This record gives sequence, structure tokens and C-alpha cells, in this order.
Amino acid sequence: MRAVVQRVVSASVAAGTDRLVRIGPGLLVLLGVAPEDDDLDAAWMSRKITYLRLFDDAAGKMNLSVRDTGGGILVVSQFTLYGDASRGNRPGFSGSAGFDAARPLYESFVRFTGQQLGRPVMTGWYGEAMQVSLVNDGPVTLILDTPRR
Repeated sequence: MRAVVQRVVSASVAAGTDRLVRIGPGLLVLLGVAPEDDDLDAAWMSRKITYLRLFDDAAGKMNLSVRDTGGGILVVSQFTLYGDASRGNRPGFSGSAGFDAARPLYESFVRFTGQQLGRPVMTGWYGEAMQVSLVNDGPVTLILDTPRR
């Protein structure tokens, strides 16, 4: 699994004109699934993101997690994180799991993250075209990959 994690003041995702989800301060997570990923990867990534100390404490040091601050998490599926543009100008996406294989792992990640966080996690709409907006805080942005076993 691969995730781009951004500390945000606010973030939202929209699909069409009638669906909008938003969070205030917290984390925006763009999540990609690789063909070899499984529930162990989803659990590892969930725990890593939920407990990452990306928020400032009273001394201004990044010592607090999203759990500690009460912030929200917005998860958006992002198969293009495994895009390969090393040859030519059109990226290939063979490094990304197929739609039907990735969806249950995306859903597992969201479920595990809600359990770790202790409150609901907001999501986009899997497999749909979406518009993502954010106000990055810091900016703080990390790219995380699950360890290969």
C-alpha cells in the first residue's frame, strides 16, 4: 500500500454536484493499493497513519497524533499513486491492484482506521471521479509505503 498523508486545516472531496464530504483539522490520506497487498498491509498502514506524530504540542514540536488532537481523517482512493511514467509520456498503472481486488483492501483500511481512531473516518467514493480540495497545514506531507514481507 502507498499513502500520501497531508496534515490539513481542512479538506473535502466532492463527486458530482450533490455529494460533498469534509473534515476540519486532521489528515487527508490518498491511498493506493498494490496487487500483492492484503489485510496485514491495510492494518499496518492504518496504525502507522493513526499514530503518526504530525501535530504540534504546546512547545511547537510534532509530538501529537491525529488521535491525540481529535482531528478527522479523510481517505480518498488513488490508484494513480502506483503510476509509472519512466518510459514515454503516458503513465502505466500495472503496479496498481485492479478495481475488484483493491476495493476490499481500501474498505479494510477505512474500517481499521476508524477502529484505531475511535471515531468514524470520512471517505470519498471508491472508483468515481472526484474533486479533492485541501488547505495543507505546514505544509506537512509524507509518502508512506507498507514494508515488503
